[in-house]
Amino acid sequence: MGLRDAEFSADFRSQLDLLMRLRRDVRRFREDPVDEAVLSRCLSAFQLAPSVGLSEPWRILRIQSDAARAAALKNFEAANAEALKGYSGERAAKYATLKLSGMQKAPVQLAVYCDDETAQGHGLGAATMPEMRRYSVVTAITPFWLALRAEGLGLGWVSVLDPVQLNRDLNAPDGWQLIGYFCAGHPEVLSDTPELEHQGWESRRADLPLETR
Repeated sequence: MGLRDAEFSADFRSQLDLLMRLRRDVRRFREDPVDEAVLSRCLSAFQLAPSVGLSEPWRILRIQSDAARAAALKNFEAANAEALKGYSGERAAKYATLKLSGMQKAPVQLAVYCDDETAQGHGLGAATMPEMRRYSVVTAITPFWLALRAEGLGLGWVSVLDPVQLNRDLNAPDGWQLIGYFCAGHPEVLSDTPELEHQGWESRRADLPLETR
């Protein structure tokens, strides 16, 4: 069957829906190592992703050394303590109970950047909206996330960080903008419900905010 004739069965669509429902933001990992061949296969999803002007601006640092991991964890802990100060009362008490990072156990840790100065793509589509390069990186992260889940792995996006300090600690090149710090590995549990909903922080909207103009 050629690409023009590709069709997807109802069973495939059902499995795809399940995959998206199980694509949770994982914070609790087992310490089992991740098979390198599996990780490489999942990372190849970046190369299938669309990007503005075909610029492919994603840049990935794998954080493996004890020093780099310790610096990233220290960064998170300081930013998390600062974020707690922004809440008060019951909301502060609830925030203090949240597990917002799997950095202590996750066997695979990645810092994903956008190269805002890349010459690839010749600036197509980014002259009027330069942020499109960063959106492209986020778009590429999504198939990577789904690929991990399909392999029985999970991904956690750590956003409580000081990106300027992290860039210094990781010696990231000038012109690279941090999109996110990611933890990957085998999740302790599977769920189709966001952990923040489980913990009572917030609930999903029942409606889609779709309007017509």
